[in-house]
Amino acid sequence: MISSRKSGILPDSDIQALFDNGQIIADRPLDENQIQPASLDLRLGKTAFRVRASFLPGRNHLVSDKLDRLMLHAFDLSEGAVLETGCVYIVPLLESLALPDSVSASANPKSSTGRLDIFTRVIANNTQQFDMVPKGYTGQLYLEISPRTFPIVARTGSRLSQIRFRTGDATLSGDDMLELQNREKLVATENPLIDARGVAMSIDLTGDDSGLVGYRGKRHTALVDVDKPAAHDVLDFWEPIYNRGSMDLVLDPDQFYILVSREAIHVPPLYAAEMVPFDPLVGEFRVHYAGFFDPGFGHAGAGGAGSRAVLEVRSHEVPFILEHGQVIGRLIYEHMLSKPASLYGSDLRSNYQAQGLKLSKHFRANRKN
Repeated sequence: MISSRKSGILPDSDIQALFDNGQIIADRPLDENQIQPASLDLRLGKTAFRVRASFLPGRNHLVSDKLDRLMLHAFDLSEGAVLETGCVYIVPLLESLALPDSVSASANPKSSTGRLDIFTRVIANNTQQFDMVPKGYTGQLYLEISPRTFPIVARTGSRLSQIRFRTGDATLSGDDMLELQNREKLVATENPLIDARGVAMSIDLTGDDSGLVGYRGKRHTALVDVDKPAAHDVLDFWEPIYNRGSMDLVLDPDQFYILVSREAIHVPPLYAAEMVPFDPLVGEFRVHYAGFFDPGFGHAGAGGAGSRAVLEVRSHEVPFILEHGQVIGRLIYEHMLSKPASLYGSDLRSNYQAQGLKLSKHFRANRKN
């Protein structure tokens, strides 16, 4: 890895080098666009295990040992299989790792996964945290999957999660982010709220030209095939929500909402960002899925000027009122180790560049919604 920086997120060329050096091992060749500017898509393996409950292996324990004790049944994913809502599944991934001692990793659901309300977490052997892979890890990776709103069809090779590799501490301080805001305009808004916790994201409840402010997921729907874009009608799965003049929205307990940020977001080419849930102490809701924002998201040079963050929101326990402009999440920025060869957006024909309020790529709007 050749870079003037000693810490940072590994770009696409370094991820490819991990493959070339046998430090990422896969059961079959890479898919097209599997390597993103600052992350790697992870693919489901051949077998899924339905388990009694979510679990962590814990220190000095293998995931396979817990599977032997907690598995209800196993089934083949080769030709596709249904994963039901409310159930927990563990799937060994096609990718395994033999990381250098200086490289760690973290995982997150892909954008489309979060927008389908599919709860996913990567598990590594001998670990006590989800979605975290320690420096120098050698071993298999597993994905926990629990569809929350829609039953899904998935198969071997389906890509529901993604992983980032880093060396050292790459996180920008509050002062660093303020300086970057002044230089690169991270968020297009007056008086941005930026501190050591990150760049604040607030909710937009004004709506688009038709007054549409978001969507609420329907229950008891048909299946969503995670590998088939534009295959489903919006109104079969989603209830549109419109601004009726109040500029607020009551979140019903345990319902799933797709909303959008008020701020346009910019991730410059030498940086990567991650959405983190807002502090639950300020209200009975959370941004349901953290998410990666790759270098080039919202970057004018990559066709992304005006890109906003789509927010997957769920209220817990009690109804909660969101008001327009209320802070609902934060973006943390990190240094890239070097500039990626390709940027999110026009380089990769990315699905969500220059987005406003947008459902996952699986839905087509073929009548007025």
